[in-house]
Order: sequence, then C-alpha cells, then structure tokens
Amino acid sequence: MRYNKLRISTEATSKLRSIRQRTGVTPNLLCRTAIMLSLEEGSAIAPAPDEGGQEFNAYTLTGEYTGLISALLRFVEEDEGGASPLSNDDLVARLRAHIHRGVGTLSVRAKSAADLGRLVLA
Repeated sequence: MRYNKLRISTEATSKLRSIRQRTGVTPNLLCRTAIMLSLEEGSAIAPAPDEGGQEFNAYTLTGEYTGLISALLRFVEEDEGGASPLSNDDLVARLRAHIHRGVGTLSVRAKSAADLGRLVLA
C-alpha cells in the first residue's frame, strides 16, 4: 500500500480532538490504535463518509509499521476465494474506513489515558 498523504473524515477528526483532550495522546497514535481495533472487528465494508478532516502524511500516520499495517489490512480485506487483490486506491480507502470505524470505537471506550492503555494491552 502506497500513499503520501491521507485525509480522514470530519467526524473522525472531531472525535480525535475529544479523545486527545481526555487522554493526552496525539492523533497519529490514536489512529494507529483505531486501525488495530477496527481490524480486529473484520472487514470495513462501509466507506468513510467523507475526506474533509485532518490530513496525515504517511510516515506520521503509520510510521515504521506501514508494512505491518498494510499486510494486516490485506489479510483482513482481501477475499481468500481467489478474487483479484485490491488495488492500491481500494486499500487506502479501506484504511480510511478502518480509521473512521476505529476512532468511533475509541471515542466510546477510551475516556482516559488508563482506558486507552487497557485497550492496547488487551
């Protein structure tokens, strides 16, 4: 998966601001956590509603874990039935969808830094 910049939804941006105020954790780290929480739930069929929110460059968003996140995304999203692999654009759209869904989960489950720590260690 290749991208230079990724813009998330306005709703996710708003929720990230709120979570950051409660936890003190930066949005890029919250997005990484959100991606992992969402991937645990399986495929993200519903796309993110828009691309009008915060923009991240690739390294800030996924850091040295870009390869790992890309592999996990492909594992969760690509059909094992022999269908053709997802295009790069489709993978980026699915990543955006996972961020959107995962931030929604975080906004409900992470009321404090301690809650966030429990989610990460679980």
